[in-house]
Amino acid sequence: MARIEIATLVRRYRQLEEEIEALTEQLIELVQTSVEYEWLKTVQGLGDATIVELLSEIGSFSHYQDSRQLIQLAGLTLREHSSGQHKGQKRISKRGRRRLLALLFRVMMPMIRHNEAFRQLHDYYTTRPDNPLRKKQSIVVLCGKLLKVLHAVCTKHQAFDAKRMMQDIFGLETAA
Repeated sequence: MARIEIATLVRRYRQLEEEIEALTEQLIELVQTSVEYEWLKTVQGLGDATIVELLSEIGSFSHYQDSRQLIQLAGLTLREHSSGQHKGQKRISKRGRRRLLALLFRVMMPMIRHNEAFRQLHDYYTTRPDNPLRKKQSIVVLCGKLLKVLHAVCTKHQAFDAKRMMQDIFGLETAA
């Protein structure tokens, strides 16, 4: 009796996997028809499945006038718990969409490994002489940077340019 039930559950599991795969392919085909897909594809490290997830969570980038709105939507804004003379530590608010925040963290780890510009930024943030960040803090900063870059790429209809992204940090613009 248990074998039959296990076999039924395994069959149902495989059937659900096939349905998920078919739906994912349909979503990818649907997203590939959008204009934003072409611009997001210029960022090295973003695959089709990631772009589908990102656009399903955010919607169109044109709905947001400023990239700070996206950062707030993801829950990456800083908040400080202070009272009177006590000044607390600054932490991310986490008051945004959990799936978007989790997606950004999932995307950022391979991005640091495979995208040279983000790797250099991560190395800079963790080893800079004044106020070096811990690795997790650096990843949070880079998630915000990624949202800013994606917003700019989609709204200005320009391909991703690593040199332009690194311009605001002295010494890194020549490295890219």
